Amino acid sequence: MACCRPFLLDAGNWGISRRTLFLASVGALGHQASPGASLLFQPNADGSFSFDTGILKGTFRSEGRSVGLIPATHSSTDISLATSMGLFGIYRVFANGQRYGTGMWHVSSKAKAEADGSVTVVWPAAKTRPFVITAHYRWAAANTLDVTVKVAASEDLIGFETFLASYLGTSFSRAMVLTKGGRLMAVECANGKWQMFPRDPEAVKLIYDGRWKFPPNPVEWAKMPEFEFPVAIRNDPGAGLSVAIMAPAGDCFAVAAPEESDSHHSAYLSLFGVNLRKGATAEARARLVALPTPDLGQLRGLYLNWISGVEPAAKRVHSPMCKHSMYGCMGLVEGCG
Repeated sequence: MACCRPFLLDAGNWGISRRTLFLASVGALGHQASPGASLLFQPNADGSFSFDTGILKGTFRSEGRSVGLIPATHSSTDISLATSMGLFGIYRVFANGQRYGTGMWHVSSKAKAEADGSVTVVWPAAKTRPFVITAHYRWAAANTLDVTVKVAASEDLIGFETFLASYLGTSFSRAMVLTKGGRLMAVECANGKWQMFPRDPEAVKLIYDGRWKFPPNPVEWAKMPEFEFPVAIRNDPGAGLSVAIMAPAGDCFAVAAPEESDSHHSAYLSLFGVNLRKGATAEARARLVALPTPDLGQLRGLYLNWISGVEPAAKRVHSPMCKHSMYGCMGLVEGCG
């Protein structure tokens, strides 16, 4: 495969026009842009948004629902990239020892098309949801989707998490996670049905604090090795096509997936894992890339080039752990933080 650099172009970071970025990213992957292709989400009358980047095409928020990208198709092969609730949808939300509903898919949200062709989605606070979640979706390249998730706390939130879910097409039958020791570890049946790869020991405390015990659909996660970087990849072996999901390590405390032959064909990022005071805000970023199946070095390069210089501390709320809480008190305990 060619050098990874074509997958890493970002108009916001490089100061180039989105049209130039679009042509470069399509051409670098050996595709010709179809008529009307662009790095824009196009709003539809039913509240959904269509996209055709020249490499990927489909719908975001089908029928105006709070779901991810579905359908989503690889243009040159017509391979379906998405099933179920789609790609990069916000699923579970946890804090304060509870789960908020069964999933944000089932919570009404409002979406706005921005002037640059991106989309902003807002889930407002409610009596049973003491937070506002805002998700901003934009095409960074013709094969690359970025999402920035922001939370604003209406009350103190301990151990806040959003679980970002992607359900791949059925042909994406292989799943791997980038683990410490420089290994792409297959998510094999022998290691358990549902597998979670934590960032560190503190992340393990979050995972097993009881948040996944709530019905319906509780999950017993098998504890896997720590990730090197929060990167998961699912492959279509026959087509040589892959979809990678990733996040900055400071924004993501675990990567998860069912064993690779499971019918969900999914992969997940556990975002945030922070404590927030009432009125505080935090944000987390994630990226999804469709690409020819990379080797280990190419995947690591893809990730490292992306995160280099993209984590301005002023926009993030991360504190070291303290003795008052397994999550770190974030200043919620008087005299600490």
